[in-house]
Amino acid sequence: MSKIQLIIDGKTISADNADTIIEAANKAGIYIPTLCYHPDLKPACTSDNCTEGCGICAVEVEGQADFVQACGTKALDCMVVHSDSATARNRQHQALLKILKRHPNACLTCWRRERCRPFDICLRNVDISERCVTCPENTHCELQRLVDFLDMGNDEIPYKYPDLPIQRDNPYFDLDYNLCIACGRCVRACRDLRGIKALDFKEVNGVKVCGPVKDTYKDSGCKYCFTCVEVCPVGALVDKQARYRNIAEWDGYVVPCSYACPAHIDIPRYVNFVSRGKYPEALAVVREKVPFPGALGRVCIHPCEQACRRGKLDEPICIKFLKRYAADHDNELWKKGNKVMPSTGKKVAVVGSGPAGLTAAFYLAKFGHAVTVFEALPQTGGMMRVGIPAYRLPREILDAEINEIKKVGVEIKVNQRIESVDQLLQKGFDAVFVGIGDHKGSKMGAEGEDLPGVLDGVDFLRTVALGQEFKIGKKVAIIGGGNSAIDCARVALRVGCNDVTIVYRRTRAEMPAAAEEVEAAIHEGIKVVFLAAPNKITQKDGKLAMECIKMRLGDPDASGRRSPVRIPGSEYITEYDNVIAGIGQASDIPARFDLAVNRGNIKASPTTLETNKKGIFAGGDIVTGPASVIGAIAQGRLAASSIDKYLGGEGVVDEVLAPVEAMDPVFGEDAHFAGKKQPHMAELENSKRQGNFDEVEFGYSEQQAVDEGKRCYKCDYRLKINHPMQPPVRVKIA
Repeated sequence: MSKIQLIIDGKTISADNADTIIEAANKAGIYIPTLCYHPDLKPACTSDNCTEGCGICAVEVEGQADFVQACGTKALDCMVVHSDSATARNRQHQALLKILKRHPNACLTCWRRERCRPFDICLRNVDISERCVTCPENTHCELQRLVDFLDMGNDEIPYKYPDLPIQRDNPYFDLDYNLCIACGRCVRACRDLRGIKALDFKEVNGVKVCGPVKDTYKDSGCKYCFTCVEVCPVGALVDKQARYRNIAEWDGYVVPCSYACPAHIDIPRYVNFVSRGKYPEALAVVREKVPFPGALGRVCIHPCEQACRRGKLDEPICIKFLKRYAADHDNELWKKGNKVMPSTGKKVAVVGSGPAGLTAAFYLAKFGHAVTVFEALPQTGGMMRVGIPAYRLPREILDAEINEIKKVGVEIKVNQRIESVDQLLQKGFDAVFVGIGDHKGSKMGAEGEDLPGVLDGVDFLRTVALGQEFKIGKKVAIIGGGNSAIDCARVALRVGCNDVTIVYRRTRAEMPAAAEEVEAAIHEGIKVVFLAAPNKITQKDGKLAMECIKMRLGDPDASGRRSPVRIPGSEYITEYDNVIAGIGQASDIPARFDLAVNRGNIKASPTTLETNKKGIFAGGDIVTGPASVIGAIAQGRLAASSIDKYLGGEGVVDEVLAPVEAMDPVFGEDAHFAGKKQPHMAELENSKRQGNFDEVEFGYSEQQAVDEGKRCYKCDYRLKINHPMQPPVRVKIA
């Protein structure tokens, strides 16, 4: 591509020989009035005609008898262009006036316009709690700014509000036909940029506007990508949730799944790879942020799915299972970019081999530090191994991912309980990370809970996971409604219990356990008694007689859930062989750690995870309280970064493992896109789940994974849309 020189409004500029006049001007910082032009779209105009556009970009070119359209005319070497001459401004003025006679923004004819402020009441009686999208202080209203730029007065606009309909069937954005100026940007963006063709020019009550080609967006084949919203110059298309863009974390709002992920995995990118059958590339994206993709693909609490925008239409994308599919189809492509820095000569001790500790160790070793992990238990993995049953997280998956951590130079010592972090510093370690988790069970608070046969849920799961001996009867009650209680119940079935009941003091709606885990437990034949709580436990003829009291729901408590209230006189007794307390976990911090604590957990800086002792950092459940694997991994990443900075490094944990590919902006048409549902995953038959810990969920087939990836809205593409150059704001405020 060669360079040319031309003169625009008296300024000599350099441009590419393929540029149009408006492209050359914008690159040089020269504004030419327009409403239909957009830097990402094909021009709506030819050099002398503007059939689908606004016609406002008319300019004079010396040597040509008539005006030309700047967005559709190629810039030529030595061309002299005038966009700001009196005749050009008059032509632009008339083109804009033609639009305003039919489709002005509401505040252009408002008598309050000159002294308008956010939250004032506009001509159309916008609620005082809302800010009018056409407010002069709203920099996203290009029409308003252009009106001010061309000095158009209210008396020039002979307009009456037509009271056209507002289309609200789209769950994400509204289309107000009263504000539409028929510039065609949305039509061209949908058709040319995305290849969808869900929008076109149409007439509504005799007025030319742009809108969905059929009665609803769903029937029109809309893929809900927000591209039309981004390119609309007037607020006719407006995001329901972010009407005025007054959102601090805009990127997080646009891509809610990645923002909701504690490790901020680039979810749209790896889902996109899966949809195109590029599973190793998808895995590489995941591994850029976490060293446990296979584990997370099975046990993650998936806050990303709860945030997924598609959930407002039907069902969110099954992001967790797509991660699993990518992890299960690894060809080690990610290792090509995996690097370990030269030795720094620094030594770091990590106490605890759970997800936080191992993640911190992994990245610290990649920074070049010598890392030793001390684990009190005989096996590594922390709560991933002793708290999550093998039917959910197969041990070969966990072991394989821990082996990859060892390969970068991490040394792990099991059966090594650390009683003093100060001693580790005295032994020559330059820094210490404490990630010991919460491995102590919480008490029920019921009389008789210390009787033989009453088991602690955390101890029960750990004993089974480590293959240690234990005794349990056939009829068992599990107390609690969280994931630990569900795990205890499902494990009890697998070790020989044939009558398992969960007792929970609230209703199913308040259960903190994952909905799919509750469904699985019920599917396996586990009974759930709601609105009941243990009062006291006694022994009777070798059995445990548990007295429960019925509950009702009262006012919401600090958790936001309705609090359980005892119903006097509603006590009843049921006999069990064992009662398992699965109500939660607590910390068990060695006294000689001598670290500051807050409500039983180690107190650490939220930004660095450093404790009250210099060189001692802490993270994971021991700091946050019982949370999630992905939350602990995120804490491990933060700890690695902070410790590396403490040791003199830069602390940059992020890395590039996946190939960098240019995004194809064309989505293509799919008439059934809005009706596609999540695929059903095959599972182990119920009859084959007794007496073993075989994995219950089989994972997606290849076709299911690809199809599920294609359900994604590709929200991240919205961030790639450029914004056209706008005129300087010229607002007079009395």
